[in-house]
Amino acid sequence: MNIAQLRRQLDAQYLRYNRPEFIQNDPIQIPHRFTQRQDIEIAALFAALLAWGQRPTIINKCNELMRRMDDAPHQFITQHQDEDLKKLLGFCHRTFCDTDLLYFVHFLRHWYGQHESLETAFLVGHSQRERLINFHQHFFSLPDAPQRTRKHVATPARKSACKRVNMYLRWLVRRDGHGVDFGLWTRLSPVDLIMPIDLHVERQARPLGLLTRKLVDWEAAEELTANLRLLDPTDPVKYDFALFGAGVDK
Repeated sequence: MNIAQLRRQLDAQYLRYNRPEFIQNDPIQIPHRFTQRQDIEIAALFAALLAWGQRPTIINKCNELMRRMDDAPHQFITQHQDEDLKKLLGFCHRTFCDTDLLYFVHFLRHWYGQHESLETAFLVGHSQRERLINFHQHFFSLPDAPQRTRKHVATPARKSACKRVNMYLRWLVRRDGHGVDFGLWTRLSPVDLIMPIDLHVERQARPLGLLTRKLVDWEAAEELTANLRLLDPTDPVKYDFALFGAGVDK
């Protein structure tokens, strides 16, 4: 299959899956419950970073978390009293538990006390690799950051493919008018984004020759993104819809 044929195939799949109907079965539905910018940022962060396991379970756990935050995550995080934090005790999804959650809330309160948006936390660095490394370092820069919590935010410094962080950035940065991704952040460009790789994406990408690296690590994510830039230089990660959607269907 030549590049033109591959582009036609993946463009068709992109249009098939990148539509509002996609939202109802995907964790992106969690931030779509909100209209305020900061609520969307926070709900999307939790929905993306908790996105491991079966999608119905992820969605249920994220809905539970939003309820514990009174369905107003920005207000809860920035205005809570110590007593309010008791609502978060006992929350757990896989290995992400209340110790991790309390630190996330602590960091986000610290951040939003100084910044209007979480976007600026992802702007330090000349490449996406540097930006994600710097984000991870800053996220865990507070003195009481638990060591156990660090594994819940991936970083290229540990050679991770950073699937969930890259998915979060796709949600907030891409803007195409299809109603799925938000396009709230404008200081980052879709050109800069790196493809999220999960099992579904990997299984679709390899037979198409888009991914040859055996390990699914940061270099693999960069390889896949570079190959997708041959199909669309301005918005390579739009093909996440095509590869993930086809993978889930199969």
